[in-house]
Amino acid sequence: MPLVTLTVRKPKSSAFKSGVLDAVHAALVSSGVPPTDKFQRVLELSEEDFRFDASYPDLTSERTADFVLIEVLWSAGRSVKVKKKLLDDLMPRLSEQGLNPENVMVCFKETTWENWSFGGGRFIHT
Repeated sequence: MPLVTLTVRKPKSSAFKSGVLDAVHAALVSSGVPPTDKFQRVLELSEEDFRFDASYPDLTSERTADFVLIEVLWSAGRSVKVKKKLLDDLMPRLSEQGLNPENVMVCFKETTWENWSFGGGRFIHT
């Protein structure tokens, strides 16, 4: 179960946030995540609460106020190959939304199955 967190600077339209989240979900599904496994949240912060370097580490164009940080928390065990494939699928989808891929940072976080309780306090994978 991936948990996707999108962090952006205020203000962003619903269409902007939905476009990014839909692109992330489509790329996750393409990588093998079930279509109904959709858990997403958005953190929309002020400029003073969401700071970032405009060019670190070697961008071809500077980050703007439309910079998005996408965090994907999912179960451990996916290979670098799977992560690269997901990124290769995601970036064109974001470009179609009008977002410059240089304005996107993706962070994969992994946890083991015993750290997920999907509801009712039950561990379904232990």
